[in-house]
Amino acid sequence: MANLRRSLIINFLSSSGGTLLKFVVSILLARILSPSEIGVYSMTLVIVNLAHVFREFGVTQYLQREKNLTSDKMRSAMGVAFTSSWLIALGLFLASDAIGVWFDEAQIAPVMKVLALGFVVIPFGSVTSALLMREFKAEKQAWVNAAGTISYCVSCIGLALLGLGSMSLAWANLINIVVCALAFVPLRPRNLPWLPSFKHWREVAHFGAGSLLSNCTKAINNAVPDLLLGKLGSASQVGLLSRANSTVQIFIHIAGSTVSYGAVSYLAQTWHRGESLAPVIRRATVLLTGVGWSALALTAVLGHDIVLALYGPTWLDAVPAILPLTLAAAVAMSFHYVPLAITAIGRPYLSALPILVTLLARVGFGVLLYDGSLVHFAWALCAATVVTAPVTAAQQTRYIGLGIRAQLRALAPSALVALGSAAAGFLLAACLPASLPPLVRLLIMGPLLAAIWYLLLRLLRHELVDELHRLAKPIKTRLALLRPN
Repeated sequence: MANLRRSLIINFLSSSGGTLLKFVVSILLARILSPSEIGVYSMTLVIVNLAHVFREFGVTQYLQREKNLTSDKMRSAMGVAFTSSWLIALGLFLASDAIGVWFDEAQIAPVMKVLALGFVVIPFGSVTSALLMREFKAEKQAWVNAAGTISYCVSCIGLALLGLGSMSLAWANLINIVVCALAFVPLRPRNLPWLPSFKHWREVAHFGAGSLLSNCTKAINNAVPDLLLGKLGSASQVGLLSRANSTVQIFIHIAGSTVSYGAVSYLAQTWHRGESLAPVIRRATVLLTGVGWSALALTAVLGHDIVLALYGPTWLDAVPAILPLTLAAAVAMSFHYVPLAITAIGRPYLSALPILVTLLARVGFGVLLYDGSLVHFAWALCAATVVTAPVTAAQQTRYIGLGIRAQLRALAPSALVALGSAAAGFLLAACLPASLPPLVRLLIMGPLLAAIWYLLLRLLRHELVDELHRLAKPIKTRLALLRPN
């Protein structure tokens, strides 16, 4: 646990720093590129992300979960990874023109061809990354992430200023992948062979097939909003939805990789020892919602100021979609660790069921509720998430042993902290002069809301308080050493 906690801290610092840089880049791009140009890239990216599921084929999760990982099994995992990735690269490249015609967006084809090239390079680093995560070597991954993020940010802004439009994002993505692959070379574990094999490919493929079913359904589900809105509406609305999602997911973007880092490996080790996963899942969810629900609540209340401050008035039409998207994100966060736990116990295919329900509900509600407005489409996405929650809760009860009543009791403090934080944010926003620039208003409210959030945690005796104190203890110790005698 100590090693995992240290890795989580390193991963958080790495991912939050990288996210901050990319977030700054997204703000600058919002002022350089048009909603249509960003929308074209978003529409292309959802298709490419779907292809990533087939490219992955569960190899990363297999390497993290496998109890006895021999040299032959690693070589077989490499063989599967290279084969699937290169086949997907070829398929995307050949299908790019037809996909552009289907969407009636000619710019999609060249963007997709560049993104397809990344699939050729990815497997050179993906196996090393999975093994480093298995061993909780977050510090090594942090150096790779830093190199990739810096290369992406510099190339993205530079190419956008040169007038490449949507292509600037595509080329920056490819540069990022190449830099990361090169950075992983000196970090390869000593026991990792250089040449791939297919000796144990059936074992890898057996686990990968179950993982593929779940991941494929998840990727399609993630792609549905942009694809459906792109077909029913326009590329501009897709760009607005993307910006609303980016605003809602600020917390997830900052802490997203950290809250899941090493989870499959840790849960699998717990499961192999014959221990129950229920206490681990309960506590992890309580800690996550203690921060995440408050962040989402404040995003819903301060959405107008956030969009104005970060993206400018051009994107204000995205604001009405923020409330339903935050509610959907809060519900999903309640069951964040369930799919990871199900994968850890060797049943990744079970995760496909709730995702499939969400997918069908999104399509159904999206078609029925869409009337040309972005906000109705966002409420359709929210409704789809809500109706899926009982399915995920049932799986959590059966396979993890954590009942919904026990979870609701555990999450009650997180809900009260979020409501209190939202009320404080609403009152502060109402008290501050509307004439102040949005960024100034947010900077004034930030420290006050952080203090109120912490006081609410203390008042309600939230479990997160102990973790915050544990994180703060080394900082206090170092500060004490720096004080003059």
